[in-house]
Amino acid sequence: MCAMTPTRSLSEVWCEAEHVRRSYPNSFSDQIVADIYGNAEQITKQVLSRKGRQRISFDHTIDNFVTSKWLGYPLMMLLLVGVLWLTIEGANVPSSFLATWLFAFQDQLTLWFQWFGAPDWVHGVLVLGVYRTLAWVVAVMLPPMAIFFPLFTILEDSGYLPRIAFNLDHIFKKAKACGKQSLTMCMGFGCNAAGVTSCRIIDSPRERLIAILTNNFVPCNGRFPTLIAISSIFIGGAVASLSGLINALVISGIILLGIAVTLLVSWLLSVTILKGEPSSLVLELPSYRRPKFGAVIYRSMIDRTLFVLRRAIIVAAPAGAVIWILANVYIGEQNILSTVAHALNPLGHLIGLDGFILMAFILGLPANEIVLPILIMSYLTTGALQDFSSLEELRNILVRNGWTWLTAINVMLFSLLHWPCATTLLTTYKETGSKKWVFLSFLIPTLIGFTVCFILTQVVRLLGLV
Repeated sequence: MCAMTPTRSLSEVWCEAEHVRRSYPNSFSDQIVADIYGNAEQITKQVLSRKGRQRISFDHTIDNFVTSKWLGYPLMMLLLVGVLWLTIEGANVPSSFLATWLFAFQDQLTLWFQWFGAPDWVHGVLVLGVYRTLAWVVAVMLPPMAIFFPLFTILEDSGYLPRIAFNLDHIFKKAKACGKQSLTMCMGFGCNAAGVTSCRIIDSPRERLIAILTNNFVPCNGRFPTLIAISSIFIGGAVASLSGLINALVISGIILLGIAVTLLVSWLLSVTILKGEPSSLVLELPSYRRPKFGAVIYRSMIDRTLFVLRRAIIVAAPAGAVIWILANVYIGEQNILSTVAHALNPLGHLIGLDGFILMAFILGLPANEIVLPILIMSYLTTGALQDFSSLEELRNILVRNGWTWLTAINVMLFSLLHWPCATTLLTTYKETGSKKWVFLSFLIPTLIGFTVCFILTQVVRLLGLV
């Protein structure tokens, strides 16, 4: 990979070009690019002003640390933990406020339906089904996105995000993928649908498809609530005073596992159905600059947060109606939801889960945010999505229904690795125009999720640890 900065970094690029020579001695195209910018560096020495030289020196000094072989990765890890900690801790209060306000409005809707004399089933489908599901999606999804996307945009606007791609290019090249995939992967932390859309920045059709098919392996905002809640109950709760930091570390570990799976699957795709060699990456490294507040607000809130939220709402609304119907239409003494869940129990047991957990993930296809509420509703047989007042209350519900530490780990792993949400699948179809790639984007993570949970469960049971 070779990187350039438009206004200041031809001398820095020469250093990076030399790094390319050492890292990829057999890459003819990289050597050509390095020679071009090396010659350009010699020319600019004759015309660059003193102020420009100072700018180069400042940026080059920072890049000595940020893109360092030894410090670059630890700095990225610390930044990831920090962003996740801010997102987790910062989203708690506004999420709780939104949930309280939105569910209070549900009571007002109920009064209006009663005043109009609407049948119970109409109230159930529209209020307890559609509206309550939308309230959950907005309350759970909006606050984390409103924190994560601005932080992500600040990293992008300050000039640090391209350095992440620069650091990760060598790793992705080993997996026969493009270094720009690291940028699309980062975007997937906010929303996998947005991550799939961002794959347009990759020029090679082969590498773009690899990035699209593997973007689901980084957890989006919709999966963070489940991961955080389960981690808080079974891991972080062990040390209450440090629960926020422990949860951030646990979620960071899960993210690193997702990145490892991304690299492995990218390599497997590159040597099977998407054979090819990685293309050389010429990446522009912009100067470090102070982020523009207006641009951060617009791009993070309007262009990303509201765009993703609108897509999630469009998909989640009809899903809420379907979920309510399944939970309130009975076959004999059991509703359809419980009947199907019991039928899924043998499969769930093989991978360390149960039928209700699998059913929750299946019904959560439209939006991952509603997986946990569906599970609680199923366990309590209430017929409508349920909230819980405390993590301890949730823990009691889960333990009473047979959860162990193995169940918790499998739920977190399955949440990380399972199929994409409906919004991501629709976006994949829009970007590829092919049902075949949409099917593969669903099949690949599904097989990996089942396989990983199955192997872990059978090993633990064989060793008698549960």
